Amino acid sequence: MSVLRNLESKLAGLVEGTFGRVFRTEVRPVELARGLAREMDDHRSSRPVPHAYIVHLSPDDHARYTETGDEVREDLAGYLLEHARAERFSLAATPVILLDCDPRLGLGEFGVEALPAGSAPAPPVSRPPAPIRRDPRPPRGVLAVAGRRFAITEAGALIGRSRDCEVVLDDANVSRHHARIAFDAGAGWTIEDLGSTNGVRVNGERIHGPAALRTGDRLDIGTLSASFEDA
Repeated sequence: MSVLRNLESKLAGLVEGTFGRVFRTEVRPVELARGLAREMDDHRSSRPVPHAYIVHLSPDDHARYTETGDEVREDLAGYLLEHARAERFSLAATPVILLDCDPRLGLGEFGVEALPAGSAPAPPVSRPPAPIRRDPRPPRGVLAVAGRRFAITEAGALIGRSRDCEVVLDDANVSRHHARIAFDAGAGWTIEDLGSTNGVRVNGERIHGPAALRTGDRLDIGTLSASFEDA
């Protein structure tokens, strides 16, 4: 049998399951292995026999087998290597199996094609999976005040005496809604006085609008001392 025979006639002669089944089902790996072995046997007169083969599959079967990655191809290549040893065939290289999607084939049909010597691709190289890129750690601040430490998320925090604040300070010199800490990806952390009676100071300076916050800044919220950390 010529190695260079036409692919159309090859597929017609090697399609499996078309006449052997009443109902077409998925191609099983053992059927692929037998088909590959028969194709190698057809080239027993070659020295060496071909070591690279293409398995033509229907779109559904191809999708199912490609989900397994290299596992099926490696198993089939291993089976073919053992078959060559058992039959005392000469191989130029370790068997290589390629899977091809052929829309002309129906579910359960497949074809096997030996590639001519010199045209076989190199065995696929297994590569480790690409590292998963994780999102940067979300910003987090810590406000230490009145003996407590309050975690501040990137959503910010309202500071005051009211119970609807994220940072509740039960002190008569603190207004109900005294100040707000906010985060902006461009500007970073800021604190703003919300029109409180006793004001907000950053490192001793009273603020009259949004002021930048950095690790180690000392704050005065009313008469309470506080410190900020960018965690």
